[in-house]
Amino acid sequence: MPEITTDFSDKTVKYKQLLEDFKQLLKKNNLKFTIQREVILETLYNADEHLTPESLHNLIQKKFPDLKTGIATVYRTLSLLEESDMVTSLSFGAQGKKYELGAKHHHDHFICTSCGSITEFVDEQIEERQHKIAQELGFEMKDHSMQIYGICKNCQKK
Repeated sequence: MPEITTDFSDKTVKYKQLLEDFKQLLKKNNLKFTIQREVILETLYNADEHLTPESLHNLIQKKFPDLKTGIATVYRTLSLLEESDMVTSLSFGAQGKKYELGAKHHHDHFICTSCGSITEFVDEQIEERQHKIAQELGFEMKDHSMQIYGICKNCQKK
């Protein structure tokens, strides 16, 4: 049986380095470094789930009630982070996107179409097979993302 990994708490980038990269990104785009933008980055870094802009905004409001962080700032910052590949997103059509920090080891996703839960996993046999298929087809794979849609265990029980 192949080894399937589901613990992605290990980050590929330390927060200090990520913050420096973020500051450089802001400077390159002629944007100011603000505490609101830093809190958005830090909250994403520490999140153990995929977040919608609204859920990210709510987390920030709960943790920093005196910090005026508008939802528009969250959207703009997420957009900038996604364009620079510091953040990745999963699209849920009309329901919008959920975001995660790109500083995790490569993984794939099971997405429940009923409740929207996301389960991350890595299966080395799948990874090897994808590379082999790309090689057989003469395709130079740079990156990939696999998303499998279905119904999670909990929703199947309902």
